[in-house]
Amino acid sequence: MLSVSSSRRATRAGVVLGFAALVGALLPAATAAAADRTVQGGRLDWGIKSSFQSYVTGPIAKGSYTLQGGAATAGGSLFRFHSATGSYSPDSGAFDAAFSGGVRFTGHKKADGTNELDLTVSRPHVKISGGSGTLYADMVSKDKGTGKVTSTAQVPLAALNLSGINMKGGSGPIALTNIPATLTSQGAKAFAGYYAAGTPLDPVSLSTDLAADSSKPDDKPSKKPDGKDSKDSKDKADGRIEDAAVDWGVRRTFREYVTGSIAKGKWTLSAGAQDGGALFRFPAGSGTYDEKKQQLDADFKGSVRFTGKHGLDVALSRIAVVVEAGKGTLYADVTAPGTKEERAPIVTFAAKQLGPADGLVSVTEAPAELTKQGAKAFNDMYKAGTEMDPVSLAVALDGDAKLPALPDLGSAAEPAAEPEKKAEPKTEAAASSSSSPALPIGIGIGVAVLLAAGVAFGVVRKRRTAQI
Repeated sequence: MLSVSSSRRATRAGVVLGFAALVGALLPAATAAAADRTVQGGRLDWGIKSSFQSYVTGPIAKGSYTLQGGAATAGGSLFRFHSATGSYSPDSGAFDAAFSGGVRFTGHKKADGTNELDLTVSRPHVKISGGSGTLYADMVSKDKGTGKVTSTAQVPLAALNLSGINMKGGSGPIALTNIPATLTSQGAKAFAGYYAAGTPLDPVSLSTDLAADSSKPDDKPSKKPDGKDSKDSKDKADGRIEDAAVDWGVRRTFREYVTGSIAKGKWTLSAGAQDGGALFRFPAGSGTYDEKKQQLDADFKGSVRFTGKHGLDVALSRIAVVVEAGKGTLYADVTAPGTKEERAPIVTFAAKQLGPADGLVSVTEAPAELTKQGAKAFNDMYKAGTEMDPVSLAVALDGDAKLPALPDLGSAAEPAAEPEKKAEPKTEAAASSSSSPALPIGIGIGVAVLLAAGVAFGVVRKRRTAQI
């Protein structure tokens, strides 16, 4: 198993290439070509440019950033994009992985309430072929000179330095760690002129899973959370909810505080709640929906408990959502030191035009505000009216309607709790990122060859260590 990272030296690359040549000479000439694999699931961790983050949130721009489409923070000024899809060729090493999620930076607010600085980077897409790599992204930016807003899909934003990395022969998961990235000329233009072409960006790390066979689509019947097959379509007029889920991350900076250097804590999910990286999903919703009155009343399964130092212990359970007159309220049973309250209204959110489409009623990333009872639940860490994470709601009115998929972070996405270097305002701290796994390469050759290669590789590493 070989680990792929950016800290290569020419000697190491030479050993790897020499080893590959030796293996090629020993393998039978008639070895069949490996089938292309489907990339399915995984995450990309990238800070874009950490100094830009500091500028945006600093005393000059006095701005902030918001996450979109299930993107999360991963500590160390990293943003985590999710749900990789694409392809990989073990023979050629060609790799193509598109990720979901985005981040929007705003700052330099003007008297009219608009922002002079307004930049969104979303849907990063990494393509590697022939030893070179490029990171593409959707870009929406406001030029810092003219104020003109430009929206461009899949801009070749960053050139990736893959020197010394052999992408061939991987069996999954595929992982690249701290790959150097440089702003391209097209990227400089899409970046609203804040940086010139050739400017170093933050290094890129990613990890993706590989599906067993890309040629065979999954034709199994869809499953509901209880494991039963999808039911036939029902009469939607009876107001019955077949299935439902509410997605809510509570508050990004609160999660970062919990896992950061102050609280040094964690969160625990139970009773069916699921972790989507930047959000928690409370599934298996049941209740009633009245399209004519635009009313919804649903209860969900699952609970989340936040624990840590300094007396941190907050649990939210029995999540419920009520929508009427275009306004939604998320309720929860709250358990905290000295507090135990049932069905407390935690946040409110806009939920206008609550009509079904293809058997599905949905609210997507609706901005949410903390209520007075919600502020009490968090021990007044936040005031009533504080902006919390957005709420997404999906309600299936028939058995054929499919709920949106959770962000797929891949098989190696468990976070490792480490102190965050950059402190958030007041008592909030950021979470840490997990380390990337290796790029597994399976080669069927003799033990003697492996031992010889291992000795050579060890010599190179020993020399490198002596030079540092």
